[in-house]
Amino acid sequence: MIITRRAFTAALSLGGLAAFAGLSPWRLIGEAMAQSATAADVAKPVSLPDMALGPKTAAVTITEYASMTCPHCARFAENVFPKIKTEYIDTNKVRYVFREFPLDIKAAAGSMLARCIAKDDAGKYFAVIDTLFKSQDVWTGSKTTESLKQIGKQAGLSGQEVETCLKDQALLDKIAADQKYANEVLKVNSTPTFFINGDMVKGETSFEEFKKKIDPLLKG
Repeated sequence: MIITRRAFTAALSLGGLAAFAGLSPWRLIGEAMAQSATAADVAKPVSLPDMALGPKTAAVTITEYASMTCPHCARFAENVFPKIKTEYIDTNKVRYVFREFPLDIKAAAGSMLARCIAKDDAGKYFAVIDTLFKSQDVWTGSKTTESLKQIGKQAGLSGQEVETCLKDQALLDKIAADQKYANEVLKVNSTPTFFINGDMVKGETSFEEFKKKIDPLLKG
């Protein structure tokens, strides 16, 4: 069921999500409904265009599904992603795709803000999600809307533009549709979840483990 605008706004203002559990599209569908995913299934953008760094012609594509309120995702973004970027993305060996998989309404709000700030600029998008992860403890607290307005202001949006973004039901619906596809077709049910050329890797993973999986694919 789609979250109503009133429920969405109230959740952000009050910081409490339990009252909206019955409405939330972020409640995951059982894995029993999921079918085996293929690399082609992973590669397919559904409702929103992919935000990616690195060339489309790269031998290896890593696709990450993350929730902006997930502490494991934040630690990965701080400790592991920069190493992957330096060694593989900046050297054009890897294309890195980031997809939203919000586990709660605040994570959805953070994802919406990142999309509104970046528009079609992937570099700006990755900069915004980095900011959101680094300030996760602040904006996920009791003053989510105010904190997101401050982040938006730093990126050039007015307070009204941030409010308009967070009330964009069409954008929220697209994020929900993409999450549903990831859950039903790709069997994503937690964050972070990664796909390396279609091969699933679940959970917070070290750079060394990524390297073990990436390097053989580059030699192929």
